[in-house]
Amino acid sequence: MSIKQQVRHFILTNYLFTEDPSKLADAQSLMQSGAMDSTGILELIMFLEEKFAIKIADDEMVPDNLDAVDNVVAFVERKQAAR
Repeated sequence: MSIKQQVRHFILTNYLFTEDPSKLADAQSLMQSGAMDSTGILELIMFLEEKFAIKIADDEMVPDNLDAVDNVVAFVERKQAAR
């Protein structure tokens, strides 16, 4: 399963309570759409750190990295490449 598939599955099942992929666009803002709140973002961070063996610094916890599936995937790929 790709990074994108894993991230989408996590968000869909834990926050949108569905497995219907049409309910989540990859570029959709998770916060503005109401799909996730600040607590949800923290849970997403914990998921990413555990699932992909990365450490997310406080200054990396910004919308550019975490507020859309596309942003999350690009961020995880950059973190993994930096290892």
